[in-house]
Amino acid sequence: MGITDDPSDPRLGHGSDDEPTGMNDAYLVLPEAVRVPLTRPVLVKYIHDLELGGCGTVTTMGRAIAETYATRPSFYGATYCAGCMKHRPVGIHGEFYWVGTERVTWEPGQDMGPCGTSVTANKLKVGT
Repeated sequence: MGITDDPSDPRLGHGSDDEPTGMNDAYLVLPEAVRVPLTRPVLVKYIHDLELGGCGTVTTMGRAIAETYATRPSFYGATYCAGCMKHRPVGIHGEFYWVGTERVTWEPGQDMGPCGTSVTANKLKVGT
């Protein structure tokens, strides 16, 4: 699996899959100069949430893709699930949550920060 910042690269896939397809030959990322410096943490593991119709598998993404999510959370419309071997939707109506965000506070348009011990936060969905 490769990465590219060229949106016309023919190795790119597009959108969600209904059937298992395997990973794309390449994934689009923002150019490094745009990805860094980051204002949000770089999260690399996400779970295909069982309650949202997923398979419960945790998938780990490459650093450049994770930095692209941290820079522009809505950049992608789908992400790959290593368990289902499909690309499935992300965002507010997506099927994935970032692993380790059960105790993070965040509102769209703001930086994320750790919760205090008395605060309970919702899990952060991938793509929000």
